[in-house]
Amino acid sequence: MVKLAFLLQLGVVAAENGINAWLRYARIPNAADHHASIPSTITVLNSSVSSPVYTAGQELLSGISGILGKALTVTNRTSSCAGGIVVGTVDAYSSQGGNIDGIPDLVRDGFYLRSSPNRVLILGQNERGALYGAFDYLSRLAQGNLSSTSYASNPDVPVRWVNQWDNLRDGGTHGSVERGYGGQSIFFWNGTVRGDLTRVAQYARILASIGINAVVVNNVNANETMWSNQNIAGLGRIADAFRPYGVQLGMSLYFASPKALGDLDTFDPLDEKVIAWWHNKTDVLYRVVPDFAGYLVKANSEGQPGPLTYNRTLAQGANLFARALAPHGGTVMFRAFVYDSTSLNQTLDWKADRANAAVQFFNGLDTEFLDNVIVQIKYGPIDFQVREPVSPLFTHLIQTTTSIELQVTQEYLGQQCHLVYLAPMWKELLGFNLRVDSKDSYLTDILNGKRFNRKPGGYAGVVNVGTNTTWLGSHLAMSNLYAYGRLAWDPSSDAEELLRSWTRLTFGHDEQVIDTVTKISMESWPAYENYTGNLGIQTLTDILFSHYGPNPASQDGNPWGQWTRADHETIGMDRTVWNGTGFSGQYPAEVAAAYEKVETTPDNLMLWFHHVPYTQVLHSGKTVIQHFYDAHYDGSAVAQTYPAAWQSLKGKIDDERYEHVLHRLVYQAGHSLVWRDSINNFYFNKSGIPDAHGRVGTHPYRIEAESMDLDGYKVYRVSPFEAASNSLCVVISTNSTKGSLSTKLNVTSGTYNLAVNYYDMAIGNSTWEAYLNDGLVGRWKGDSEYVLGHAPSPYIDGHSATRITFEKVHIGQGDVLKIVGTPDGLEPAPIDYISILPLGVID
Repeated sequence: MVKLAFLLQLGVVAAENGINAWLRYARIPNAADHHASIPSTITVLNSSVSSPVYTAGQELLSGISGILGKALTVTNRTSSCAGGIVVGTVDAYSSQGGNIDGIPDLVRDGFYLRSSPNRVLILGQNERGALYGAFDYLSRLAQGNLSSTSYASNPDVPVRWVNQWDNLRDGGTHGSVERGYGGQSIFFWNGTVRGDLTRVAQYARILASIGINAVVVNNVNANETMWSNQNIAGLGRIADAFRPYGVQLGMSLYFASPKALGDLDTFDPLDEKVIAWWHNKTDVLYRVVPDFAGYLVKANSEGQPGPLTYNRTLAQGANLFARALAPHGGTVMFRAFVYDSTSLNQTLDWKADRANAAVQFFNGLDTEFLDNVIVQIKYGPIDFQVREPVSPLFTHLIQTTTSIELQVTQEYLGQQCHLVYLAPMWKELLGFNLRVDSKDSYLTDILNGKRFNRKPGGYAGVVNVGTNTTWLGSHLAMSNLYAYGRLAWDPSSDAEELLRSWTRLTFGHDEQVIDTVTKISMESWPAYENYTGNLGIQTLTDILFSHYGPNPASQDGNPWGQWTRADHETIGMDRTVWNGTGFSGQYPAEVAAAYEKVETTPDNLMLWFHHVPYTQVLHSGKTVIQHFYDAHYDGSAVAQTYPAAWQSLKGKIDDERYEHVLHRLVYQAGHSLVWRDSINNFYFNKSGIPDAHGRVGTHPYRIEAESMDLDGYKVYRVSPFEAASNSLCVVISTNSTKGSLSTKLNVTSGTYNLAVNYYDMAIGNSTWEAYLNDGLVGRWKGDSEYVLGHAPSPYIDGHSATRITFEKVHIGQGDVLKIVGTPDGLEPAPIDYISILPLGVID
């Protein structure tokens, strides 16, 4: 503590690794000035250490100590209810003689907070609500808001869940956490629940602070061995770690478990033996985890078994589990992500469309689901794309409770290596008016049950944290988790205000820091959409492999159904009723009419709903192809500004987090150029229509590696072709020796930025050195697979393509540039091109 105080006096920012997320409880400016107005005692109206109320008292104790530097005492004496900080439930407070007159009505998990000098009252409708109120009070203090206040806060929906796609084992196709980019699973290792669950308790604390009340801990692509005695006992230990924070445990099911475990010869949901099997297993689970939240089910999708195997309906499958859970008060979250991924054929069937699947599979089932079933629907009809229309299934399930599935982990959106703040996208989706029966039908009001006068549903966020101390692999990506929880509690929250609050809690009160992080984050979703896939064409990433880098050709010619139907003259999916797949007709009449016609479809969804010529003029006045070119240049140009913006904060943020974020923003700036060139070159090659501004395919500052003098290197044709500047790169001829490439530079003498585009494959750690006239400019190592966390690639492609820039290098006319590559393992030290850039010029 003495050392920390000394550092603060010197203005030195202490190092942090992100483990506490936004719950840092860092000292606020002029903290001592507020001591007199803060009570000295905390009265906790529950002394059980597993109680969220007890936890609230401990959080208040440590939080106020950190934020204000004031030491408080904790008591359970009911006589203390008259003063100080009192935290508990409304019922507990009333039973101790507290006056509850004037306290607004609270729903489950809601809380009431009243704060005045030397008197703070925090009451929850239940114990969890009391903890939420304590966190809300501490958030106010941590942001420097110590004003008197009195308000109630109720969640908009009861279901505010997190889905973790954690696997029981590492390895395989998806590793320890499927679509996770923050390290290994905090829950499982080597087939069982981990012995040390310290990180699990820390995670529960973070989630409770934003109102999350349940976590499904295992992958939706589930494993029947979750039912082993050892793992059931392990789930009990996870639940024990969750319970003090009011977080309930949920579990994903493998539908065919009775057969897969060898207990039965069938998993037919109407078979009496199967029904008895699931009832027995559920009863066993509740004996170990009495507050178990419920099951999450992925069925008949992407190879997962389900009720359709036996010609049963999806509702019959969901109800199998609902009946087993009902005596215990549990919930079935049944995913609507059901589609045919094996036989869809865009060539043979013009009307084939994966987007139609959810409504088709759930057609006629609205009245068939039991009351404790919630249908969990992805926000769009395809799969977490950078832009999709709201799923029309929300308008077809009138009596069935629904929840929306959002994705905090950035599976298709840069995998936490690209800054993409998602709250603006979520707000746009949640605020969409679906106009059912020509009445206002905002998605939020469908989720909370108000529009259809039914039981409220909620939110499911696919988060996928890992053992990395940043949780998600990136400090800035945590803004998405924070925003998800806040929006699930109150969807009317403003995306920018949430961001500013998160930044203040995460990085401190410096206004330049808050303004800078806010600016680059608010720009990030539009920028990413621009330099990846726009006009509703989807993200244009490689859907057959890692879902990370560019590969637009991978969208088509396969049964996965994320098609663009691009040829040399036209592009886009015709989803109209009159001539296409009929998808637009799944919406209520007013929305369907708007999407049915080119004239009334917004530009940002034009290619989602319409198959048009590249020369089609948009509402903006640009043609489709020119919009593609311009948007990809504009988006990547925005990404180029991020490193400098962040560098302006040096000294205002601790070195550890500063360097971590800077590394990713520099990487993003370089990879956005890979995206820009790949997509533009692909569609220029396909359409043959040149860029009106002459940029696409023209790079005056670029030196192609294959045009240089090669010694020990050879030319290699890259696939897909657009992943290389000129479809070619160079690789070491034999991995047993070094290689070099050199050229004489014909530039005016001066100061330049020297950039090298190369490929960092996950099959070795090559090293490179750059020289000018035999003087070393810099050296680097291809080890990003250990640093960045995105899905690794063993290939020379758009995933492994990356860039390093040496800034402000003095270059004389006629200087000789030489790059020396040393291969490692199977990685042949590949290089794409070198750029000699005048200062301020983007390649």
